[in-house]
Amino acid sequence: MSVRASRHATLLEVAREADASKTSVSRYFGGERERLSPALRQRIGEAARRLGYRPNQIARGLKGGRSRLLGMLVADIRNPYSIAVMHGVEQACREHGYSLLVANTDNDPAQERTHLALLASYRVEGLVVNVAGSPTRELQDMADQGLPLVLLDRWLAEVEADVVGLDNPLAIDMAVDHLRRQGYRNLLFLSEPLGQASPRQQRWQRFEQRLADEPTLYGERRAPPLGGEAVEDVVRDFLARTGRSAALLCANGNVTLAATRALQALGVPLGEVGLLGIDELDWCGLVPPGISTLAQPTEAIGRAAVQHLLARLDDATQPPRRTLYPARLNARGSTRLEGLNDNKEWQ
Repeated sequence: MSVRASRHATLLEVAREADASKTSVSRYFGGERERLSPALRQRIGEAARRLGYRPNQIARGLKGGRSRLLGMLVADIRNPYSIAVMHGVEQACREHGYSLLVANTDNDPAQERTHLALLASYRVEGLVVNVAGSPTRELQDMADQGLPLVLLDRWLAEVEADVVGLDNPLAIDMAVDHLRRQGYRNLLFLSEPLGQASPRQQRWQRFEQRLADEPTLYGERRAPPLGGEAVEDVVRDFLARTGRSAALLCANGNVTLAATRALQALGVPLGEVGLLGIDELDWCGLVPPGISTLAQPTEAIGRAAVQHLLARLDDATQPPRRTLYPARLNARGSTRLEGLNDNKEWQ
C-alpha cells in the first residue's frame, strides 16, 4: 500500500517528491511563496496534491510562533451583510496564506465572551469583530496582549482597535437627499431596536439631524419589534397621519423585508409610498417595481479588515485607523412618486 493511501504524507516526503529542499516546502506552506521561483512553486504544489499533503497549521504555530490563523466574531451569521463581508475576509485570508476561524454569537453577549476566549485559545494572529454587545474589557485585554483587532462597523471607544465599515452618516444623507429629490416630504425611519449596535445609533442620530436641518421635511423614527404585526401597525399609523408623499427609510435588510411585508399587507403600492433600504439584497430587484437600496461594498469592507490586521502585524506601534466606505445608490421603482391624490387616506 502506498504512502498516499496508508497515512498522512509528511513535509519531507513532499520535498522529496518535488525535488526541493525541506526549507522551500516550509516556505511554500508558511506564507512565503513569493520567495520561491514560479517553477519551484509549481513543483511543490503538484507534489502536495499527488501526496494529499495537508499542513498542520496549529502544530506549525506552536513550533514557530505563527498559527497563520485569523479569527472573525460575527453577531449573526444569518445576516446577509455578515455573510457577504465574511466572504471578503475569507478571500483576503486565502490570498495572504491565512486560514479563517469564524464564531457566531447569535447576538448573545455571553456567547461573545465565550467565543472570544475560544478564538484566543487557537492562537489566532488577528481578530475581526462584529459584536452585538459590548465586550470592552475582553477585547481591550486582547489588545493589551498585542493581538491586532479590527472592529467591523462597530465603535467601542474604550478599545484600541482599527475600524472598518460603512460611512453611516453619509448613507443617511444619500437616502434623505434621494427621497427629497423624488418628491417625498414625510419620512418614517424604521430601525431594529438600537441596543448597543453603534451603526444603528449613528443612522438614527443622523436622521434626526437631517430633520432638524430640513424644515420642509417631516419625519419620525420608530424601532418596533420585527415579528408579528408591530411594523404594520407603525406604518399604518404613520400613513394615516401623513397621507401624501410618504416614504419609509429602512435601517437594514431585515427592516426592509418587514416594511415590504407591511406595505403588501396594507395594499399600498410601492412608489406611491416610497421605500428605500440600507443593504442590497438579492430579492430587492425582484419585487415589482424594484426596491431602491443603498448597497454596502461588503467585499471591499471584508478585504480592508484583513489588510488592517496584516498592517498591524507588520507594525504594532501604529495608531488605530478608521476606513469608512460610501454606499452605492440603486434607485428602482419603489422611490418613484406616482399616482398620488391629495385626498388619499390610508385605512
